[in-house]
Amino acid sequence: MSMILFVLHDPEKLPDVLAAWEECGVPGITVWYSTGLGRLRNNEGLRDDIPLIPSYSDFFSQPEHNGRTIFSILDDDSLIPAVIEATEQIVGDLRQPGAGILAVLPVSQVRGLRKRRAGKG
Repeated sequence: MSMILFVLHDPEKLPDVLAAWEECGVPGITVWYSTGLGRLRNNEGLRDDIPLIPSYSDFFSQPEHNGRTIFSILDDDSLIPAVIEATEQIVGDLRQPGAGILAVLPVSQVRGLRKRRAGKG
């Protein structure tokens, strides 16, 4: 059993990555808004400047520099190579700067994870 974790630097590619992971058989995917220390130091991190009652232009006054961190617990480690390959087909070679960061971590125990039935989301 493993956890696959991917820090996606380009949020516009998120729908394609999610679709590819689902197509590979990844059972459930969690998505977090995320940013790195470098972006925080350059004041490009998560936005906290939006007013309580924002106008439409408040959301578009600055470009978004947030990434997305997606992860899933896989009880079938045989899915891992296909997930990595599908991810790289979308974002490019992960050895290149700016593509993202992907890690596969061993999981010794899980609580609260439900088994999905065929055809259920």
